[in-house]
Amino acid sequence: MKTDTAHDKNRIIKNAVNLVKWQDLRQLTRGQIAYNVVLPYPFLLLSWWFASHSWYVLACGASYLFFAAAFRQAHDGYHHSLGTGKRTTTALLLLLSVLLLTSLHSIQATHREHHRNPLGDSDIEGSLAKMTWWQAMLSGVTYRLAIYRQGWHLSSRLNQRLICLEFGLIALLLVAVFGVIAFTVSAFTVLAQVLLYHIVVMILANASVGIIAVWSVHHDCDETVARTERNPLANFFTFNLLYHVEHHLFPAVPSNHLPKLAKRLDTLAPHLTKQRVLPSIDTVVGGIYHQWRKVTDGHHKNTNANDCPIRKHFT
Repeated sequence: MKTDTAHDKNRIIKNAVNLVKWQDLRQLTRGQIAYNVVLPYPFLLLSWWFASHSWYVLACGASYLFFAAAFRQAHDGYHHSLGTGKRTTTALLLLLSVLLLTSLHSIQATHREHHRNPLGDSDIEGSLAKMTWWQAMLSGVTYRLAIYRQGWHLSSRLNQRLICLEFGLIALLLVAVFGVIAFTVSAFTVLAQVLLYHIVVMILANASVGIIAVWSVHHDCDETVARTERNPLANFFTFNLLYHVEHHLFPAVPSNHLPKLAKRLDTLAPHLTKQRVLPSIDTVVGGIYHQWRKVTDGHHKNTNANDCPIRKHFT
């Protein structure tokens, strides 16, 4: 029965997808390609500049923008939709692996499995979506290690060599950084300060990215395998990454054109885009009211004379 329901669901989605024209959205201009390639790095330099002046709140804000933009660049790179050639895409993934302190070619392998079998038993990447939010948050480190392990087993020989190269370059970077910190002339130079800041922030970002990039866009999905978002500010500050159901239905479409694709889906298949990443105001207010009622109902129950545990001893 469950298999039949899943089959019917996939058939409905496929029929709706066939109504949407999307091939024209694969094309990118030279300006868009340049934007895709350059996007993360101004934010990286800005975060380093803030950190060099010990303005850590501003540095964290810039680091978030770098991480989100780098995640978008890597994500489009997994699907070869940056508009660049294969060698350039591979070079960008290697560079970002070192800067993000993670192996993007191992994540690429698990991400492709995530698209082949979304939220299925073999989908390690989507496994966080089956947990509660706090379980997903606490599973950050073990989740990333599971990604590396599965990514290695799913990879070709060439991809495995790239994974080894990425981990080797990350190890060299860490040795160089701690060498600078340990053997610097002064107690804490600006260079050591910036490098240490970047390492700490990237480790924390990698440990927490799962709940943002996986759980938030996949949890409790009923009719589709992913959620989406229409809040312009949220989409602006996540570089279109929250158009996630659009990406799953049309993974070849670059992030640049996901807003246009979203409008077409809203018109032709609105039932596929109704589940949002961010809760609505009504949902938030309703949740607060529900929790308030639970607290007040529990208080009234405890203050009921008939339920008083002390009074019972004297009746």
